[in-house]
Amino acid sequence: MAVATTRRPKLGPGTPIPFGIALGPLLLVAAWVIGSAAGALDTETLPAPWTVAETARDLIADGRLQSNLLTSLQRAATGLVLGVAAGVALALIAGLSRIGEALVDGPVQIKRSIPTLALIPLFIVWFGIGEQMKVLVIVLSVLIPIYINTHAHLRGVDARYVELARTVGLSRWEFVRRVALPGSLPGFFTGLRLAVSISWIALVVVEQVNATSGIGYLMTQARTYGQIDVIVVGLVIYGLLGLIGDIAVRQVERRALSWRQTLAD
Repeated sequence: MAVATTRRPKLGPGTPIPFGIALGPLLLVAAWVIGSAAGALDTETLPAPWTVAETARDLIADGRLQSNLLTSLQRAATGLVLGVAAGVALALIAGLSRIGEALVDGPVQIKRSIPTLALIPLFIVWFGIGEQMKVLVIVLSVLIPIYINTHAHLRGVDARYVELARTVGLSRWEFVRRVALPGSLPGFFTGLRLAVSISWIALVVVEQVNATSGIGYLMTQARTYGQIDVIVVGLVIYGLLGLIGDIAVRQVERRALSWRQTLAD
């Protein structure tokens, strides 16, 4: 007599859908195309996709899009790298030492409560309106999510691993290298994903503060002359850069944390 077996339901999210991250943006574009073709969207408010594509082609043809995009990428990359480095350094100081935490965590939490954008007028007085001010705004915006998430995971290392490290006689440095740092990687990558998005948000703002180049500057000029199609081109570029950056971080995270068992396993 055969014994009936009950199949246990899978509780995890399941196998990732190939290119699943692109489905949402594609649906938005499809809705935009359909709405424009059906006349449901006012072209004076939101130009049709084909109009925006033609504008982008014209901007590429005269070289304005490439030159301004390169400037924006340089600003964002510089601010992101410096901000990540500073955030990790502060998280290590605060996460591995009670004295370091007492010295670092309070000022960082105060900065966290003050929007970086609110500091722009003061930064302009201190540093002027040049590249230094713009990069500094991005650095301070990026630093916070990196610090908060990395520090939290450093402080949240499983007590069982700490006890095991003591049992096997690991030195302080070996504990940091073999237990604390690997344990903080999930928090670091969570912060990095947030930092990539925040760097583009900060870039949008600083490039509209007396800038003479960059995608934000291009959009500011377009606003002055009522060129909504150019503004939409800039928004699309910012959105694509943010999406590409998030995908890149996810790929690196998946490889770096391949040793972890996930819900999808």
